[in-house]
Amino acid sequence: MKNFKIGGVPEHFNLPWYLTLRNKEYTEQGINLRWQDFFGGTGQMCKALRDKEIDMAVILTEGIIRDIIKGNECKIVQVFVKSPLIWGIHVADNSSYKTVKNLKGTHAAISRYGSGSHLMAYVNAESLKWDIEKDLKFEVIKNLDGALENLPKGIGDYFMWEKFTTKPYVDKGIFRLVDECLTPWPCFVIAVRNDVLENEEECVKTILEIINATTSEFKDIPSIDQMISNRYEQQLEDVQHWLSLTDWSQKQLSIKEVERVQKQLLKLDLIKNKVNKDSLLHSF
Repeated sequence: MKNFKIGGVPEHFNLPWYLTLRNKEYTEQGINLRWQDFFGGTGQMCKALRDKEIDMAVILTEGIIRDIIKGNECKIVQVFVKSPLIWGIHVADNSSYKTVKNLKGTHAAISRYGSGSHLMAYVNAESLKWDIEKDLKFEVIKNLDGALENLPKGIGDYFMWEKFTTKPYVDKGIFRLVDECLTPWPCFVIAVRNDVLENEEECVKTILEIINATTSEFKDIPSIDQMISNRYEQQLEDVQHWLSLTDWSQKQLSIKEVERVQKQLLKLDLIKNKVNKDSLLHSF
């Protein structure tokens, strides 16, 4: 039995992994795949990959591309979710800020530097034509729970997180949604450490075949909307709306998409140089 550890956020996007693990589909192929939740998101997973605490990760595209360029010895093996991520821009319900324009020059609450909430704050600022140097400030709050605790206290002024994950807290009156910001590329990819690819490429291929078989028919699973609603404590109509906007993938990131991400990261001074696709992508 081959042992593998995979990391991901404990969100509805990753339910296909839960289903395949529950059904022991990897075990049947001689693979002991163990899932680890990362509440701190992409920045926390990048560190876990570097420290060899996990072998693979389901991770935000822009975050892992930046970290590979900065020395993380991993490769992207395929896209997992090809639709954009809808980032909700949230303030505390008791905040005086009413619109996203009011947030210019205030502190973005982020899970950690290098995380999606950090990088997308730059993308949002750039789209609003803010001065990146003057108008963008940060407050590290670790994760969603940290934002729920700190924003109402005035620690951090706004928080960017996946819109549907935070919707229950908007409904409860803890957060208020002031705007949205979409990633201009496929949102989640699967990344694997280089040493794992060198030594266990066939096992990685088998893992991808199993998960791809599930994601390709995920939306057709009977009552999948109800399952997501129950498991992630979301309103059924919100889940149905999210499913209508979300598409999984079984293919590799395109060269055009790689270029688009790197161009944006370079423009925002989040990387110092671009690299060729072979430094980022692994082909089987």
